[in-house]
Formats: sequence, C-alpha cells, structure tokens
Amino acid sequence: MSGPLFGLIPAGLPLITDPTSSPSPTSLLYALPSQQAFSHLVLFLLPGVALPPNTAASIYLATAAQVAAAEQSGAAPPFKFLGAIGPGKESAMFKVGNTTAGGSGSDANNHSLVIGVSIEAEAEVAQKLQELSAKKSSSSPATQQQQQQQQQPSTVVLAQRIIQNAFNFLTGFSGTAGPGGVEVVPLKAFEDWWRKFENRIRNDPSFLEKQSD
Repeated sequence: MSGPLFGLIPAGLPLITDPTSSPSPTSLLYALPSQQAFSHLVLFLLPGVALPPNTAASIYLATAAQVAAAEQSGAAPPFKFLGAIGPGKESAMFKVGNTTAGGSGSDANNHSLVIGVSIEAEAEVAQKLQELSAKKSSSSPATQQQQQQQQQPSTVVLAQRIIQNAFNFLTGFSGTAGPGGVEVVPLKAFEDWWRKFENRIRNDPSFLEKQSD
C-alpha cells in the first residue's frame, strides 16, 4: 500500500491521513491526539482509494499505553474490534470514549488512543461483525432484563416455596385434639413461623428465589 488510504476525524479535531506506523503491509496504526477530549471518531476511505478485491478494513482500538507495553514485551496489543468499512460502506462513526484530555508528557501518552486498521478478507470481517452485533444485543438493557426475568422463579413457584417453608417449620408442632384425634397446629407456632419468616425476608429478600426445588 502506498500513499494515504484512510481519513480519521476525532470529533472537533483536524483530519488525520498519515498513519503513525505500519506494522505490516496490510495494517496501519494511527495515534490520536490527546490534548483535547473527544468521544467519537469518523473513519473513511479517502477519495479515489479502493481496497483490494474481496477485502474490507477492520477497525480496532487500544490505548497508547497498551500498545507500548505490548511492543516492549513482544506480545500482540490488546486491540478491541470496533467495526469495519469497505465496499458499500466507505465510512463509519465509532464511539471511542476518549472523554478525558491527557494533558502533556507521559500522562498524555497514557490517555491517548491508537486506532488500528487492518485489511482483511471480507468473510473474516463479516464474521467479526456478526459476533460484535451478537455481543451488543446480549449486553443491551432489554436483553439483560429479559434474562433476569427468565432466571427468576414464577409467582406459582414462590408461593409453593413459602408453603413448603411453613409446612417444614410447623410439622414439629403438630398434635391431635378432639374426637377422632384431629391433627392441629397451635396458633402460636404459626405466629412464630411468620415472625421468623418476616425476619428472614427482611435480611435476605431474595432467599426464596435462590432456594432450589
């Protein structure tokens, strides 16, 4: 690859076209400015640029500190996959979360971000996009609430557990009375159970939900 391929615009900052480094013929790294806070980044193919056939550009994010540490240790930087651009989608906006300006010196290096762009096979990029979409769906508030509802026992089950709890407690107080030896439980025993049950609910409101059948 020769010449600038991509344009990057951190929100409120000037256009960036020249990569900071190129670790391989198909990958580019762009160190983003840290002097000003920003939360979003627009990345696009420059006019007249076309990617090789059957490829797309995967976009990754890491901090400058992570990249520097990885270079020192010889390990791969822990880049986070953000999305992709390519034929049919030549630009995209990403939330990068750089909401705190880094200041100057080493502190700025710790807070600055690095964007990685990798030219990869379309099939690989499509798979990563599917995985990213599934991850976002599973972490959405609506999905989390639905999962919690599915995990919580139904009203019928809770009622059965309350009855079982009462039965287990009162069994030890049962006796017989009257003609034919009718089995009875003293009212005081029920009052004792209710008092202890209330205290347990107050100390641990979810104990019935955690109780196994």
